Amino acid sequence: MPSETIPNPGTLYVVATPIGNLADITYRAVEVLGAVQLIAAEDTRHSARLLQRYGIGTPCMALHEHNERAQLERLIGRLKRGDSIALISDAGTPLISDPGYLLVREAREQGLGVVPVPGPSAFLAALSVSGLPTNRFCFEGFLPPRDGARRSRLEALRDEERTLVFYESPRRIGATLRQMSEVFGAGRPAVITRELTKSFETIHGDALENLCRWMEQDSNRSRGEFVLLVAGAAKRPAGAGLDAHAKRVAQILAAELPSRQAAELAAKITGERKNLLYEHIVAPERRS
Repeated sequence: MPSETIPNPGTLYVVATPIGNLADITYRAVEVLGAVQLIAAEDTRHSARLLQRYGIGTPCMALHEHNERAQLERLIGRLKRGDSIALISDAGTPLISDPGYLLVREAREQGLGVVPVPGPSAFLAALSVSGLPTNRFCFEGFLPPRDGARRSRLEALRDEERTLVFYESPRRIGATLRQMSEVFGAGRPAVITRELTKSFETIHGDALENLCRWMEQDSNRSRGEFVLLVAGAAKRPAGAGLDAHAKRVAQILAAELPSRQAAELAAKITGERKNLLYEHIVAPERRS
């Protein structure tokens, strides 16, 4: 049967590739990759295994975060001359925490065709099996690598009611889980997914505090590629303040510690906002 996918001249195809299991590629993706004049790959060595598996001999060039701007003029020039180009990342859908944004933006601004060839996506795969609400979610990608910046970002997300989705590296997964437990509250439900579609695929859900302990019990659990999902904050009725438990914790700590320190520690224990706890602690002082 003749191919139904004949790349249009001067078109950039954004092609999703497998996140682990090479059998997850679509028929259309194989046809496009075999028919374009050039494949722009995040890492040509990494992608070689996939291309060899499907007998694809299309020439490749590297396009990654360190050279994308430098290669932009060359790639746009080829598109303008009528070549069709496929953009792929190391795994999954390009541009999702991967390079390619500059090329897609420039191609569209130049009036060139940009066509998606949809397929695998790690965060969507993780979300689909997490058991957490999927009707509304917030994809955050990778958190900042430094502790202070990471904590600040998590604190900004503390009251987000949508399911939160993150990517994380094996080097930081333990520290990130601990900070999430401190900022979101130890009891907040979460799901760790690791090595999706691969031999050691793992999907494990529990309260954040328990996930921290689970991760520490076996060093092998910190290996691989992670998608981390966290339940959104419970919706609070309009005008509602702190619950009784949070108030009690704040009062106990305030009896032993300075107000700001007590509020900060109470926030880590309860997952409540630090400013609300501080206001609760100092309110009696202001009335006296």
